[in-house]
Amino acid sequence: MATPVVTKTAWKLQEIVAHASNVSSLVLGKASGRLLATGGDDCRVNLWSINKPNCIMSLTGHTSPVESVRLNTPEELIVAGSQSGSIRVWDLEAAKILRTLMGHKANICSLDFHPYGEFVASGSQDTNIKLWDIRRKGCVFRYRGHSQAVRCLRFSPDGKWLASAADDHTVKLWDLTAGKMMSEFPGHTGPVNVVEFHPNEYLLASGSSDRTIRFWDLEKFQVVSCIEGEPGPVRSVLFNPDGCCLYSGCQDSLRVYGWEPERCFDVVLVNWGKVADLAICNDQLIGVAFSQSNVSSYVVDLTRVTRTGMVAQDPVQDSRPLAQQPPHPSAPLRRIYERPSTACSKPQRVKQNSESERRSPSSEDDRDERESQAEIQNAEDYNEIFQPKNSISRTPPRRSEPFPAPPEDDVATAKEAAEPSPAMDAQFPVPNLEVLARPPVVTSTPAPKAEPTIIPAARNEPIGLKASDFLPAVKIPQQAELVDEDAMSQIRKGHDTMCVVLTSRHKNLDTVRAVWTTGDIKTSVDSAVAINDLSVVVDLLNIVNQKASLWKLDLCTTVLPQIEKLLQSKYESYVQTGCTSLKLILQRFLPLITDILAAPPSVGVDISREERLHKCRLCYKQLKSISGFVKSKSGLSGRHGSAFRELHLLMASLD
Repeated sequence: MATPVVTKTAWKLQEIVAHASNVSSLVLGKASGRLLATGGDDCRVNLWSINKPNCIMSLTGHTSPVESVRLNTPEELIVAGSQSGSIRVWDLEAAKILRTLMGHKANICSLDFHPYGEFVASGSQDTNIKLWDIRRKGCVFRYRGHSQAVRCLRFSPDGKWLASAADDHTVKLWDLTAGKMMSEFPGHTGPVNVVEFHPNEYLLASGSSDRTIRFWDLEKFQVVSCIEGEPGPVRSVLFNPDGCCLYSGCQDSLRVYGWEPERCFDVVLVNWGKVADLAICNDQLIGVAFSQSNVSSYVVDLTRVTRTGMVAQDPVQDSRPLAQQPPHPSAPLRRIYERPSTACSKPQRVKQNSESERRSPSSEDDRDERESQAEIQNAEDYNEIFQPKNSISRTPPRRSEPFPAPPEDDVATAKEAAEPSPAMDAQFPVPNLEVLARPPVVTSTPAPKAEPTIIPAARNEPIGLKASDFLPAVKIPQQAELVDEDAMSQIRKGHDTMCVVLTSRHKNLDTVRAVWTTGDIKTSVDSAVAINDLSVVVDLLNIVNQKASLWKLDLCTTVLPQIEKLLQSKYESYVQTGCTSLKLILQRFLPLITDILAAPPSVGVDISREERLHKCRLCYKQLKSISGFVKSKSGLSGRHGSAFRELHLLMASLD
């Protein structure tokens, strides 16, 4: 009987030459733990599959070194910030540039994707934090408060808060809905390099160059505990997925901490130097580090790491045991995050409109697309990682297997190497081929298909119509013959009614167009509203939205009640048009409305001012009515959810 092979707890997986020049930033995909993105001084962003030697894709377009990179949660988008202050977003499935965002005056030090909406937060050496809408290429908010470079940004799990860490020794918490700072956490005596939210509780961890890790209570806004004595500056921390402990990537070691009370559960020696990022997958912690142009990846088997219980002995600093912790009552229960309720595990993008969403009508984006390229250098790995998401899969997705651990002893007998160990059989069970080959069970009575609550703008078949409804009923298909006249009469049923509807709509549009030729946009909108047909209003707003200069304050008073109806429509195109119009009104007129309403009353009689004040009051009342509905829909997924969340942020000043 062969002796069981004792495997290592931590080991080096691979080392690659990632760039032609020095590597300046890298990030791991947190969802899979298998995708690695690197940014270099050669102005490129390269993508790699962990434990594979060849680059999958190389993204170009930046003209200065790439200082920061970040992948979104589904690992479909990547954002990279450069030394010049520009930000570029690529769609990895389409292998093309999605957006170029300009506005920072210095190099980009930190980036993060919003967990639900299509937003990106950026922190720069110019001390500013900006929140970007990557669909519409615009800056939604700018947050000021730090006095030095912003080194790390993290969204809270519910997407309502943003934490920032900076070289000014502070951590700040920002309320995205109110657009202001909630709290500031001082206490570190050195630059703060990293912050991380607890996956469930209102708890925040921060690591600093002063070799300390602090835990902050986000309800009481005070420090919970402080861990001191790290062997070097803290650059990377990560909570366990269940929130039981915190992993700290230290100099050549991984440390496992608890915070109530502060204690070290375990210390694992890993010769990774200065680790840059951590991810967890399949009970394995993946760590990556870089030095000059080389990137190394390491694996720690978490099943062999102590994550709860007594304090551990520190083999890095000395052999003395840590001080025995006094008995401590159970940790207080904190409030947990309320995540938006979604029917799916992640927002689904409408594939029919994906090309139009990715393409910007501006010539600037066309130039960016020409200058930015996605060079697929390994088509096989690219198709395996990104392309299956565009196809319909009839089998469950294949899970990535854990990385096999090397034996503890370098010398092993051939007999032991040839015989499978019981531990490996348990870790990699042999699949039952009979079960895999068994066809799925199909029921004879299909489930009734419910009509969608939102009718998509792009669809391949009409809603609520069936071909069988237009054909005569046939009791015995084998003996009946279909007569052409009967089939045509069934098909033409309702045709005259549809022609009347379309003719009426065409006549209404001609009426609105005739009024518009006089040059009075307000009168033409009033006539469209008087027709009492939302389809005419949508057609008119789609034209007005293309030219923002047409919007006036008196036009808003007429359009806002119609926008409220459009937002409540079951047609996706109506909702999108309403969102676009409401966003234009909020961006152009909301500051004016709030300023006029907050201004002190004037002395004397000013008729024009009184009229303007009356219009502002009407608009404010209508916007307040719409804001409640927008807030109730901000938890939706997909395009609707992103649009409503953006509007909710813009309407935060109304509360």
